[in-house]
Amino acid sequence: MNDPNIKRFGYVDYLKIGVLGFALTALWSSLHSIILPLRLLDYVAESQKNTYLGLLTFAGLILAMITQPIAGSMSDRSSLSWGRRRPFVLLGALLAVVLLPGIGLADSYAVVFIVYCALQISCNIAQAPYQALIPDLIPPNRRGLASGVKSAVEILGGVALVRLTAYFMGHYFEGGGESWLWLALGVLVAVLLTAAAITVLTVKEQPGNSASGLPFVNPYKSFKIDVRENHNFIWFLVSRALIGVPGVVLQIFASYYLMDVIGIDNPASAAGNLLVVIGVCLLLTVYPAGRLSDKVGRKPIVIASGLLGAVGIVCLFFSQTYLHVMLSGAVLGISNGAMLSSTWAMATDLAVKGEEARYLGLTNLAMCGGSAMARLVGPVIDFFNRFSAGLGYQVMLLICFISFVVGALLIIKIKPQGFSTLKEQNKSG
Repeated sequence: MNDPNIKRFGYVDYLKIGVLGFALTALWSSLHSIILPLRLLDYVAESQKNTYLGLLTFAGLILAMITQPIAGSMSDRSSLSWGRRRPFVLLGALLAVVLLPGIGLADSYAVVFIVYCALQISCNIAQAPYQALIPDLIPPNRRGLASGVKSAVEILGGVALVRLTAYFMGHYFEGGGESWLWLALGVLVAVLLTAAAITVLTVKEQPGNSASGLPFVNPYKSFKIDVRENHNFIWFLVSRALIGVPGVVLQIFASYYLMDVIGIDNPASAAGNLLVVIGVCLLLTVYPAGRLSDKVGRKPIVIASGLLGAVGIVCLFFSQTYLHVMLSGAVLGISNGAMLSSTWAMATDLAVKGEEARYLGLTNLAMCGGSAMARLVGPVIDFFNRFSAGLGYQVMLLICFISFVVGALLIIKIKPQGFSTLKEQNKSG
């Protein structure tokens, strides 16, 4: 490449624009996989735990789907003197830090519900503008690399903090007292504050071009897409929503699956170990997959990773011991690692110039839509478990298998001309 600014963008800079993802992934992975499943057992009946957890997180994801495109549109059009993205990062992070203690203070399911929904809004105010930093600052033929680094940092956050959270909440589950819950929440607050400070203080971006600092945004236009002009993006959104379902299903209901199907006595610790295995395999895969997608294109990597994920679900279906579950988790980790970096790089390729935050917000809307569908698997599990013990979890795995296969095959519908420029840039670079 001939642009000298690109050469000056080193690996430390890639890390700077990915560090907030570390904190957000740590937050949501810890809440969804460990803290909320155990916290809800304080308020809801054992036979309805999947239903209540699924409905709680479904409501939060709907709010995330609404918040991200609107916050992204405001960020695209803002002209605050210290950048289009960082003010939103700071605002959303501070709101989340104020809200997090509410999970520990809650004395009923209703309070947990309200706090969780407010957390979704605040975190997505930060996330939509933050994720536009890659198309803002990175040239197209380096976005696979940038997406790989971003995904690796996010996975590292999930793995490191989930295991620590699992340790704390394992004591809470065994009746060790609320101090363990507060330790877990306190660590998440500290990590989120630190990551937001690094992003705000170290990332260099240009102020926006809007005539006003924070412009009014028509909510309808925030969600509007010209289907005729952007049909590739529509197919991508549908595919991404489906491919995202299995990972969320397994993350949310892993503790209950290990408790009810495999018979683990301490599901918090076991779920933490499983997520570490998945996370390590994600880390080993996500960076080389991102680099490879810069060379061969995004589609082959996305399709292959989706089909490999289906294989991992089959392996999990036939797992009878904790060791078998861990091995299946390794396959799923490899699949999701390749998928994360390649799909995000594809999203940055397809985002319309000048509206990057809005389009990436719509990408996350699709991901949130898939996540919301995944939450509704909770009532499905409880419904089928009434007929036969464990039947609900078999239906859960079938849903995951179908989502992987159909989501991967839909990528074929995306026409290749959107990536021809990328290949030309690779040749010239």
